[in-house]
Amino acid sequence: MERQKITTCLWFENRGEEAVRFYLSVFGGDARILEETRYTEAGPGEPGTMLTQTFEIAGQQFIALHGGPHETFNDAVSLSVDCADQAEVDRLWAALSEGGEERDCGWVKDRYGVSWQIVPREMSDMVADPDPAAVDRVMRAMFTMKKLDLQALRDAHAGR
Repeated sequence: MERQKITTCLWFENRGEEAVRFYLSVFGGDARILEETRYTEAGPGEPGTMLTQTFEIAGQQFIALHGGPHETFNDAVSLSVDCADQAEVDRLWAALSEGGEERDCGWVKDRYGVSWQIVPREMSDMVADPDPAAVDRVMRAMFTMKKLDLQALRDAHAGR
């Protein structure tokens, strides 16, 4: 397995394997588990249970650590997903919010507590527009949304 220089490690209390299977099913394609390690008699986890799984989605490697209840996720760190179109936004939003929590401005917290930003690619161009009035309209529209609505953002950008 070729390792990335920097890999995001996600600390799960006790559902790491389940979370990895879920993420692989949501992102599909070439998503895969690359490596697994298991606890031994040395502990602290139950011998044979998952310690880590290194997995890959969309070409990005992550490590899922079954670390126990000592740490929890919060919104200070999130995974931002660049979506090609509204259909991809809709699909990922539905999958990741199921059993989780829809948040404002395109953020969703999944059933495992991981925060995601589900963002249509076109929005990046809109907020980088040199016209500050157009950017202001897009931002104001976004602040009224949970799941981002690409057509509504386009309309706001155009001043409609």
